[in-house]
Amino acid sequence: MDGWLLASGAVAGVTALIHVIAGGPDVVRALLGSTLPDEPMRTLHAVWHFVTADLLLSAVALLGLGLYPESNAPLVLFIVAHFLAYAAAFVVVTLRAEWSRPLLRLPQWMLLLPVAILAAAGTV
Repeated sequence: MDGWLLASGAVAGVTALIHVIAGGPDVVRALLGSTLPDEPMRTLHAVWHFVTADLLLSAVALLGLGLYPESNAPLVLFIVAHFLAYAAAFVVVTLRAEWSRPLLRLPQWMLLLPVAILAAAGTV
């Protein structure tokens, strides 16, 4: 059993729950109520669901790998890389916006980065 991977999977699971619970009202309803043309709006709606599936599947994979750590280090490294990429995307997009305290306006990176760090610690 690998506590780092279990912790990473738990944080990924909590992140998925926050995505679904907070993202539904805050993001999806606003998106669907927007004046965007139908095709881009539905594409973004599908992408939101892609992220939901990705977060949930990653959480399950990390928890499984935490229970059976001898199984697949390359899969853990893949998950680390994509959570780092997600966090980096939020940081870059946020810092490019001309907002005060930009990193607090879109704090998703604060949930994504710990998943990557904890999972990476589990591969050492």
